[in-house]
Amino acid sequence: MWTSVPRKATAARAAPTPRGGSSAGAFRATSSDPTSAAAKLWVRSRVLLFANRIDIRQVLPHRSEYTLLLNNLENAIALDFHHSRELVFWSDVTLDRIMKANLNGSNVEEVVSTGLESPGGLAIDWIHDKLYWTDSGTSRIEVANLDGTHRKVLLWQNMEKPRAIALHPIEGKIYWTDWGNTPRIEYSNMDGSNRRVIADTHLFWPNGLTIDYAGHRMYWVDAKHHVIERADLDGRNARPSSAKACLTRSPSPSLRTASTGRTGTPRASTAPTSSPARTRDHSQQAALPHGHPHPAPPEAARRWQEPLWHQQRRLQPPVSPQQQDAHLRLSHRLQEGGPLQLCQRTDIRRVSFDTEDMSDDVVPLADVRNAVALDWDAEDGYIYWTDVTTDSINRALWNGTKQEVVVDTSLESPAGLAIDWLTNKLYWTDAGTDRIEVSNADGSMRTVLIWENLDRPRDIVVDPIGGFMYWTDWGANPKIERAGMDASSRIVIISSNLTWPNGLAIDYETKRLYWADAGMKTIEFGNFDGSDRQVLIGSQLPHPFGLTVHEDKLYWTDWQSKSIQSADKLTGLGRRTLAENLENLMDIHMFHRHRETVRNPCAVSNGGCSHLCLLAPAPKASSCACPTGINLQTDGKTCTPGMSSFLIFARRTDIRMVSLDIPYFADVVLAVNSSMKNTIAIGVDPKEGKVYWSDSTLKKISRSNINGKAQEDIVATGLVTTDGLAVDAVGRKIYWTDTGTNRIEVANLDGSMRKVLVWQNLDSPRAIALYNEMGYMFWSDWGEHAKLERSAMDGTDRAVLISNNLGWPNGLAIDTAGSQLLWADAHTERIEAADLNGQNRRTLVTPVQHPYGLTLLGSHIYWTDWQSRSIQRADKNTGTNTITVRANLPGLMDIQAVDRERPLGFNKCGRRNGGCTHLCLPRPNDTSCACPTGILLKGDGRSCDDSPESYLLFSNRVSVRRISLDTDDHTDVHVPVPELHNVISLDYDSVDGKLYYTDVTLDVIRRSNLDGSGMETVISQGLKTTDGLAVDWVARNMYWTDTGRNTIEVARLDGTSRKVLVNNSLDEPRAIAVFPSKGYLFWTDWGHIAKIERSHLDGSDRKVLINTDLGWPNGLTLDYDTRRIFWVDAHLDRIESSDLNGKLRQILVSPVSHPFALTQQDRWIYWTDWQTKSIQRVDKHSGRNKETVLPNVEGLMDIIVVSPHRQTGTNLCGVNNGGCTHLCFAKTNSFVCACPDEPEERPCSTISGYVPTSPARGTSSTPVPNKIPKAPTDSPHGGSSLVNCTDKNLNVEGCLSNVVTAPHGEGLHISYVIGGVLTILAILILIAALIIYRHKKSKFADPGVSNLTYSNPSYRTSTQEVKIEASQKPPIYNQLRYKKEGGVDGGYTKEKIRIVEGVCLLSNEELYWDDLKQIKPSRGGLHACMRTDTVSLQASSASLDDGETEQLLQEEASECSSITTLTPSAVTPQRHAQHSLPDTGWASTRKPSTESEV
Repeated sequence: MWTSVPRKATAARAAPTPRGGSSAGAFRATSSDPTSAAAKLWVRSRVLLFANRIDIRQVLPHRSEYTLLLNNLENAIALDFHHSRELVFWSDVTLDRIMKANLNGSNVEEVVSTGLESPGGLAIDWIHDKLYWTDSGTSRIEVANLDGTHRKVLLWQNMEKPRAIALHPIEGKIYWTDWGNTPRIEYSNMDGSNRRVIADTHLFWPNGLTIDYAGHRMYWVDAKHHVIERADLDGRNARPSSAKACLTRSPSPSLRTASTGRTGTPRASTAPTSSPARTRDHSQQAALPHGHPHPAPPEAARRWQEPLWHQQRRLQPPVSPQQQDAHLRLSHRLQEGGPLQLCQRTDIRRVSFDTEDMSDDVVPLADVRNAVALDWDAEDGYIYWTDVTTDSINRALWNGTKQEVVVDTSLESPAGLAIDWLTNKLYWTDAGTDRIEVSNADGSMRTVLIWENLDRPRDIVVDPIGGFMYWTDWGANPKIERAGMDASSRIVIISSNLTWPNGLAIDYETKRLYWADAGMKTIEFGNFDGSDRQVLIGSQLPHPFGLTVHEDKLYWTDWQSKSIQSADKLTGLGRRTLAENLENLMDIHMFHRHRETVRNPCAVSNGGCSHLCLLAPAPKASSCACPTGINLQTDGKTCTPGMSSFLIFARRTDIRMVSLDIPYFADVVLAVNSSMKNTIAIGVDPKEGKVYWSDSTLKKISRSNINGKAQEDIVATGLVTTDGLAVDAVGRKIYWTDTGTNRIEVANLDGSMRKVLVWQNLDSPRAIALYNEMGYMFWSDWGEHAKLERSAMDGTDRAVLISNNLGWPNGLAIDTAGSQLLWADAHTERIEAADLNGQNRRTLVTPVQHPYGLTLLGSHIYWTDWQSRSIQRADKNTGTNTITVRANLPGLMDIQAVDRERPLGFNKCGRRNGGCTHLCLPRPNDTSCACPTGILLKGDGRSCDDSPESYLLFSNRVSVRRISLDTDDHTDVHVPVPELHNVISLDYDSVDGKLYYTDVTLDVIRRSNLDGSGMETVISQGLKTTDGLAVDWVARNMYWTDTGRNTIEVARLDGTSRKVLVNNSLDEPRAIAVFPSKGYLFWTDWGHIAKIERSHLDGSDRKVLINTDLGWPNGLTLDYDTRRIFWVDAHLDRIESSDLNGKLRQILVSPVSHPFALTQQDRWIYWTDWQTKSIQRVDKHSGRNKETVLPNVEGLMDIIVVSPHRQTGTNLCGVNNGGCTHLCFAKTNSFVCACPDEPEERPCSTISGYVPTSPARGTSSTPVPNKIPKAPTDSPHGGSSLVNCTDKNLNVEGCLSNVVTAPHGEGLHISYVIGGVLTILAILILIAALIIYRHKKSKFADPGVSNLTYSNPSYRTSTQEVKIEASQKPPIYNQLRYKKEGGVDGGYTKEKIRIVEGVCLLSNEELYWDDLKQIKPSRGGLHACMRTDTVSLQASSASLDDGETEQLLQEEASECSSITTLTPSAVTPQRHAQHSLPDTGWASTRKPSTESEV
């Protein structure tokens, strides 16, 4: 059985049963003679439904098995069903909800979600489609439609703990149990009328209740007496339902169902759970005929078996006029509203005075946390309320729709609220900020009316007719005040005999002001000026709070008595309690549509005001006002365009301003449309009126106008943690520090021409300040050796000013008038000052708790404090006169003071950009021109190139970046390529200036210009995992490896003419490189037998170069000058090289951490390293001079060099594509033509110079450049396919006609001479000679040449050169493969693939280095197990000493034996079963900031 449960009860804690005892479920049924065939059929249709708190189950009564209908519930208690609609309903006392779902468990929905406290009983009226429920928390019985609409309180008086409820729709009756102090069973009509008690003796805990419709009986269980009892429906003939009345095996019987001829309970359970049950028998949910005999004959049983909708039409009995009236009254009352509205903290309710019962219903609102004040606007139909938990003012329509937040900033405790219904203004008090404010009804044009001499203002009321507002103040000197609605003529009207003046109410009819005092425990009234004060009610008022007047009644809420009461407003007599047992009562108002309206001056042209028109007392009648922080001009009508002097500060999730133009400090939120996550630094351009800010979570620098409009991101790449920001308004530049990259950078105000100024010897740069006139910039560094530094604004002439007695130097400011530098130190808890050269250091303010931002304006300094959550102000010279500007502001960060009327100053960059083409940067007494990062300044000292000459390009999954090799700073610049998801491999075409890259999340190959334009997808189908990519800049082809399909393919640079070159004896192909002038193609394979191979560019003459002493050969690059191969081995942790034949092999660097890709330029080898997260380089000749080019880069992948000296050389395919129609492949001293695997629209020929004619009309095919190629052994399509002309089918139609020649070698230039037979004959002779020459040459050509034709696409390889073992892979490689297809082995997906070796290029998470180290010895064991001629044990032991080698051999021996004896699934490591792996500490460590823990 279930009883009251605290609102915060959880499903894990069993709810207590009423007065002790556990419960067990029972069932209800109505059946015929079980021997009849109809009855047997009917019995098979019965299903028992029961709730078990966390799920709802169904079971056949004669079987013990159950099936789950709904699970993962919180605390399901009551249960019922609607058979014809196939719905199940239940109540949840943890969520305080009534839910419904289909009988198959689908479409779970909320039906009633507000105003419930303990809904313990539930019943369905299946005839009239109504939902009834009991609530022992609110002590009510309510009804609604099945969707929860038209909700109505039926019974509320003399209710204690209503529990079970049952319906008899045919008779129009409701039956329920009440286990309160006076246990009883009652019934009433279904509209709540004609209520009667039918059993109130020998009852203790009446829990479950059910009705036997055929037998005209009701059954109930008593958990105290452990009995099941029954009686007639009128309560007569009550007796135990069986001879064994004492149910000792059921300690606490709960909800039951009835089955004619059988009573009882299921198997007893001692667990304290509640299991209400319902038998899903559609014969019960039918309109049963009166006087129906029992047991029913088979015909009746069959008729009851009919669908409910038929039964309801043919079996429903006549309904009496009284029953019809009851249902009509109920239907009408369900649609009525109520004028009395009240707050109950978590909901807002309406109490109807149009109905006799005056019942209340909940306005369906979302996320009401702690509603206190309340008011309404009859014209627009809105209700307004304040929420002191969310610190907001909200509104919604009466039906709960159009709910919105009106004001949610700079509120601390909005306790009072009032609507000016004449001018549509919203007034409120704030006991936290001690202010009274006003705004339009939608929250716009907000301004502060009163801010002085307020101490916890509480309630507020307005009198638009007289132009006054009134409020209570319960601070140290309680009082009631009055002022004009424009804040004029303020006076105190009541100041004596007050303690806690709470509610206020105005009686416009009698011109009286009423107030409730919870301390004096009185309700009093007086005239509007406070005169003629009288006590209306002075007794039995425990704690009055809300107060309102309507007609001749006064209504109030009382916290202690938890009631709503009323009395005569003139005499205080006729007191009446309207509602009781209402927790958390707050404000109360009477809604009506008779508020007085009069003509007012604001109704015409807004009273002539540019912004706010506020009512005022006569004779003034109205006045104009401006939004907070803006002054009214001398005409008294118009407001200034904006703030001229103000503070602006960041608060992580917003930016706020405090005007210094007005006599009070009030913050206004910058209304930016975009969201802010972690705003830190702030800068202002007073010239254009723009504010700049950095967000370390979004990793952006953005800007907008001061009014919040025109928001845009100016720097969105290459940022980590931008702690400091400064705007050079004269030179039109923005400077910032980045403590993540340890850089100081500059750019134009739009983010263009970005340049790194300082990058060396920075630890954690934070604040930055500029002295434009002098050309200096200052910054603080709070790293391991904290210091204050200065340099010229171009980064030169750098000097340390102060480096001792510093802890966390955060804020920094420059006093140009006093020529001093000021800083705030959160560790030493001081604000200090010194001269601009660091001399004459002195302390201004101490102690300060935790200062962060610091700024200066006029004679004051301002700073933000993390610990006190406030903005403070002090004298800039003495540090005295400290005051709090604003308090209670968590998340305070940077702050800047701005005076837009102050002259900006001057430097030479402010005029014509100092004569520079790009960046002009001030210096002391001079300027300097500069170029964007990585670009050198030309010899004229003023202009720059558009891009560097030589640079690195590298990918890190979601970006492509550039590092210039022309300059020494080696800082990375983002290449603005759009739509990057998981970029792995890169290459560059120097001819067209395009970047080619693979994206393994999208499974595409794309290309783009380096400025981000012209992005296009060249290969979009038939890719699985493209690890390597190489561009043949001579023949205009691109090659790629696909480790998912284990192929090497080629296509033209535009993606056409796609062809598979190698698809056999490949395991895990990865890196690929081309040597066009030699005609070579190189690639690595890190599969079961690691190797490096070479072939011609057409895939022929394949040869294994290296297959010993290899682990995981990831990266591969070629040195075209020295003709050597370089590769990285991530398993053996080294970089090696050899000549182009795999000879003269040498180790260049060992060890390296975990290299992935490498490239070469001049004397350097560059590589990316996953473990150190860096790009490093080393001398390619000696392996010395190792240095880090770029540290701290996550997700490093491929790296290439772009240089005019890199892609040089030519071959026979470089001129006119070698005369080939599609693919041209250069070889050492020759070339071959080839056709794509899939025919294209253009006819293809493998004969150089022959261009076959197009096929006949109607036989052309659509080009399919991105279609997945067929396997090389496939035969060409039959039918009218395109003709591929080769040396073997020259006589085929289409190859004989319209044949032209193409040059061989450098080509033969043929001039066409118009006319003349001699010219035609000469052409025919040349063609014949060329055919004979080709035919003879093909006899001596390599066999692989002719095999490239479309007609015979097979490959031959030299078995003497390539020796590849075909042994089964050990199971360990199931984790090393790089696949994306799903399956039992891997279950790989595009979203998340983690591979132990770390080559899982699809995962954006950290690599598991412990797994790598665990796999490395296993790798050696696998090699030892193979015992092949091409694999040696040296692969695993070359870098180990003798002891480690011996240990490794032992491990290998044991692993070999395990591999031969165990199944693959048994030996597959299960390390990934754990949720996370231990951190090895290899990630770059950084000194923790104790400051971040404050």
